[in-house]
Amino acid sequence: MKRFWLFFLMAWWAGTVYAWPDKPVTLLVPFPPGGSTDLIARTLAPKLQEKLGGNFIIDNKAGATGTIGAGLVARAAPDGHTLLVSSLGPYVIAPHLLAKVPYDALKDFEYISVAVQAPNVLVVPSSSPHKSMTDVLAYQKANPDKMTFASSGNGSSDHLTAELYWLQTGTTGIHVPYKGGGPVMSDLLGAQVDSSFMNINTAMPQIIAGKLRALSITSAKRSPLLPQVPTFEELGIKEANVTSWQAVAAPRGLPADIKTRLHASIVSALNDPQVKPKLLELGFEIVANTPEQFTSFQAAEFVRWKKLIEVRNIKPD
Repeated sequence: MKRFWLFFLMAWWAGTVYAWPDKPVTLLVPFPPGGSTDLIARTLAPKLQEKLGGNFIIDNKAGATGTIGAGLVARAAPDGHTLLVSSLGPYVIAPHLLAKVPYDALKDFEYISVAVQAPNVLVVPSSSPHKSMTDVLAYQKANPDKMTFASSGNGSSDHLTAELYWLQTGTTGIHVPYKGGGPVMSDLLGAQVDSSFMNINTAMPQIIAGKLRALSITSAKRSPLLPQVPTFEELGIKEANVTSWQAVAAPRGLPADIKTRLHASIVSALNDPQVKPKLLELGFEIVANTPEQFTSFQAAEFVRWKKLIEVRNIKPD
């Protein structure tokens, strides 16, 4: 009789594992459609559907620098049918920037994988008198608080990159926050602002078109897309490397078997010959790390950005 019940329980467990996903899986993006995070989610969805079966749908829930959507995922059932696809903001920046967020970034998620990452590039309009980082540094030291640095918002990756750059070089500038990357690009192309630490995949089309000039890059090594552009480290600017990253997480308590299958499918999707070359062409680097690596990385990034926000006294408004 014991053997019968043991067999029954094993068969039931195997059946529940096989059944997932047994209803639509929502990839919740906590930002509006059209951005880098939305692109990654829409790239992953059909490949995950192909590899895992079921139906994978995108749900954009923007607001409060991504924390509204992240909070919805944190409170969702941990059954593998609701996933968060987000950039670093809700994971490691917003918890320090906002007075209150509707989740605990260190406790409320199962971190599955950092999908991709991309460095920022310091760009200026093609009409700018600054031809190199030497020009920029010389100008800033001779003219404190004169050069403007546009960003997509307070606490965004481009804003924090500028703050880190000022801290490490002992320079100052004027931060000009916008509501989103679109207005930044518009005013930068119109030379209404002097510069911006823009994500490489956002900046590349205008760099190629000759409308923006890239002066430096925040990666550890030069990008194959911009081999002529030096890194911060080459320029003697230490501990200022920054990558913007997009990653997948689930509510805490996700069953281990679903987590394993989901991670394997994400890695396979990112390395798919129909996907990987397109992402590389856009300036993304494939990361596809393990849940354990992502968890450690998130904890380290959490501490890093907390320290910068406190040292620079960065506020959300």
